[in-house]
Amino acid sequence: MGASCAGSTTLGMAMARQLSYPYFDTDKYFWQPSEIPFTSRYSFEDRNKMLKDDLLLSNNWILGGSIINWGDEWLTAFDCVVFLYLPQPIRMERLKARELDRYGNIIFTDATRNRLYKEFVEWATGYDDNTTNGRNLQAHQNWLNKLNCPVIEITSDTTVQQRLDVILNNLQRK
Repeated sequence: MGASCAGSTTLGMAMARQLSYPYFDTDKYFWQPSEIPFTSRYSFEDRNKMLKDDLLLSNNWILGGSIINWGDEWLTAFDCVVFLYLPQPIRMERLKARELDRYGNIIFTDATRNRLYKEFVEWATGYDDNTTNGRNLQAHQNWLNKLNCPVIEITSDTTVQQRLDVILNNLQRK
């Protein structure tokens, strides 16, 4: 888990491949499919039920994304949590490039999509100074402090392989 574009999806998918575990992304359970992506949310109850149902299909799994406001039941659901933090300038550069790659120039040329893009960038920018409602650095830190499992924090701009090595080395020691 981490801020948007900290690398949690990329790392989670790589970890799942390395360990041959299924990978689940919280966005799939939070956002309903819609014509304009990431604009229609599932209800709290629906997203939790869908995620629980999917996780029950396997003894081991990797979950990417953030579930800090999904209920206290998730505080005991993990064997280990990895928290990724990137300095804001690096993360925001990646975020803007990802959005352009994902959607193309429509995020600049269509009034609605441009408004949504700007709102998303503003929201993501507020992560580090805790001005974003919901998912921000302080909220993540508060949630991590409540966990009863090991937490591995990676707070630098490293490669996916370097991150995998840190995690696997930590897990082998436990």
